[in-house]
Amino acid sequence: MANPEVILKVNDLVKHFPVFNQSLFRKQIGAVRAVDGISFDVRKGETLGLVGESGCGKSTAGRAILQLLRPTSGEVVFDGVDLVRLKGEPLRKMRRKMQMIFQDPYASLNPRMTIGEIIGEPLLVHNLASKTEAEEQVQALLKLVGLNPSFANRYPHEFSGGQRQRVGVARALSLNPSLIVCDEPISALDVSIQAQVVNLLEDLQHQFNLTYIFIAHDLSMVRHISTRVAVMYLGQIVELTDRDELYHNPLHPYAQALLSAVPIPDPEVEAKRQRQILEGDVPSPRNPPSGCHFRTRCPLADTICAELKPAFREVLPDHFVACHMVK
Repeated sequence: MANPEVILKVNDLVKHFPVFNQSLFRKQIGAVRAVDGISFDVRKGETLGLVGESGCGKSTAGRAILQLLRPTSGEVVFDGVDLVRLKGEPLRKMRRKMQMIFQDPYASLNPRMTIGEIIGEPLLVHNLASKTEAEEQVQALLKLVGLNPSFANRYPHEFSGGQRQRVGVARALSLNPSLIVCDEPISALDVSIQAQVVNLLEDLQHQFNLTYIFIAHDLSMVRHISTRVAVMYLGQIVELTDRDELYHNPLHPYAQALLSAVPIPDPEVEAKRQRQILEGDVPSPRNPPSGCHFRTRCPLADTICAELKPAFREVLPDHFVACHMVK
C-alpha cells in the first residue's frame, strides 16, 4: 500500500512564552514551555486527534502550526513550504489554505458584525469575490452548515451556542481550505448539540476532502472522529498511533491512565476494570522535570527517566512512543 500523501509535517516545534521580572528594567527570568519540541505528520484527508489534559499545550500547538502564534523554533511544512520562515504577503497567501474553528463560539465572533459580514469578510480580505459575489457565497455557506440563509443579516447575540459554532464552521470554509484546525470546537456546547456539530464536521470532510487536526480532551469524542491520535503531556507528544490501536493497546503509562478514566457502557466490564489513578499534580510548564516530563507521576519511573529525555520512536508499525520503559 502506497504511503498516503502528507499535507503537513511538524518537526521539533517549540513555543516558549518569556517570563519577565517586575522591575523597571524588564529582564527575562524564565520561560513557560507551552510546546516543547513536538513532531508529527498529518496525512491528506485524515483527522488527527490531539488529546491531553488542560494546560498540556494542545491549543498553543494548534495556533503555532497556523502561525497565529509565531513558534520559538522548529519547522511547520505545509504543502512543501516551511511556514515558520514566511512573513507578510507570502504567509497571508498560505493562510487561505489553513483555517481554524475556535473553542468559544461566543468570543470568536465579532458582536458588531452581522453573520453575513463575518462569513464574507475572508473573501473580501483575500480579494476572492466582489461584495455581491460574497453575499451569494455567504447564502450558500449558511445553507451548507444547516442555517437559514435569511439569517445573514442577524447579529451573533441572536444565536445559540450551537448556531454560533456553525457560523464559525462556515467562516472557516469560506476560503475553501485544505486544512482546518478544530480547537476544542464542541467543549463549550451542550452535550445534545456536540454530536450535531461533530456530524456536520464529518459530513463536510467527506464532501470537500478536508484534513482536520481535532484538539480535544474528550477521549470518547476523539475516538469517534479521529483517524489517528496524538497524546500530549506537558508540551510534548508521548504517544501517536492509529485510533483503534491506541484504545486497544496504549503503551505509554500516561495514555493508559487517560484511557482507564473513559467510562465503558457495559456495567459488568466497568465494574471489573482497574482504574489507574495518577498521583500528584501536573508540574509547571515553567519548570518541567528533567529527563521525561511525566516521571514525577509515572508508576514505572526509573533512574534513567530523570537523567535522559526519552526518544520519540516507532516501537510498532506506525505506533510512536516516548518512554524508556517501553521496549
